[in-house]
Amino acid sequence: MTRPVPGMPPADLSDLVRVEDRLSFVYLERCIVHREDNAITASDERGVIHIPGAALNALLLGPGTRVSHAAIALLADSGATVVWVGESGVRYYAHGRGLASGSRLLIAQATLVSNQSSRLRVARDMYALRFPGEDVRGLTMQQLRGREGARVRRAYRDASERFGVTWTRREYDPEDFDGADVLNRALSAASSCLYGLVHAVVVALGCSPGLGFIHTGHQRSFVFDVADLYRVELAIPVAFGVAAMAEEVDDIGSEVRVRMRDAFYGGQLAARCADDIKRLFSAHNASSEDQQDSRIHLWDGANRVVEGGRAYGEEVDPGW
Repeated sequence: MTRPVPGMPPADLSDLVRVEDRLSFVYLERCIVHREDNAITASDERGVIHIPGAALNALLLGPGTRVSHAAIALLADSGATVVWVGESGVRYYAHGRGLASGSRLLIAQATLVSNQSSRLRVARDMYALRFPGEDVRGLTMQQLRGREGARVRRAYRDASERFGVTWTRREYDPEDFDGADVLNRALSAASSCLYGLVHAVVVALGCSPGLGFIHTGHQRSFVFDVADLYRVELAIPVAFGVAAMAEEVDDIGSEVRVRMRDAFYGGQLAARCADDIKRLFSAHNASSEDQQDSRIHLWDGANRVVEGGRAYGEEVDPGW
C-alpha cells in the first residue's frame, strides 16, 4: 500500500494568482507571523491582521518578526517571495522561493548574458526603455551611462523644484539609515521598496537576481538593472513628496512604504515589470515562454530533451 507524502499538498499552479495580478508587497516588523487557513496572520499587542497568501508578490520581514514554519510553507506553496530585510526595509538579507516551476526564462537570461554581443544588445534595450523615441543602438556603454546620469540628475533637479525641497547630492550610509538627512532617508526607503517588488517579480518568473546585464558582480545585479527602469518615475517623486512634508510625518520610512505601495498598485508595476523582462529576452530570439510544467527532463543534445525519472538503456549493468 502506497503511503501519501506527509504534510499539506502544494497548491496547483493553475489555481494560483499570476504575479502580474498580485499585491505588490507587505512589510511587517515587530510582530508574530503565523498561518490561519489560507491566510498569513500578523499579530502584535494591537491585534491580528489577515493577508491572503496567494495574493502576495512579496512579504518583507523586518526586525522583531518571528515567523512560523506553517506560514513559510503557505507562502512557498502560494509562490509568494519572502524577503528578510533590515529596519525600514533598507537592508536585504535573504529571500525565499518564487512562483516559477520551470526554467525557460532563466535559460534565456543565462544564454543572453553569457555572450558579449547579446548582453550588449539587451543592455542597450534596457537603456532604450528609459529614452522612448530615441535611437540608442549606436551608443557605447560609456555614452549610455553618461546619458542616464544626466537623466537622473535632471529628475532630481525637477523634483527639487516641484516639491520645494533642497537637493544637494545622494549620500547615505547603509549601516546607519537614521544618520542621513530626511530626503536621503526617504530615497533609501523608496529604493528599498522598489528593489523588494522587482526582486519578487524576478524570482517569481524564475530568473536569476544575480545575472545582470548592466550591473554585475552582485547577488542582486539583475534586480538593480530592472529597478532602474522605474526609479525616476516612481521612487524619486515619492521620496521628495514625503520629504516635503517631513514635519507632518512621524515615520519617514513607513510613509514612504505606504506611498510606494500605492504607486506600485496604481501603476500596475508588477505587470509592467514582468512584461518588460519577457519582452527584453524574447526580443533576442531566446525562448521566454511561460513554463508551468514542473516535470523534470534530461538534456538530449542541441535543443532536445527527454523525460526524466526513468532508467534508459536496454540492459541493466548487473554490477549496479
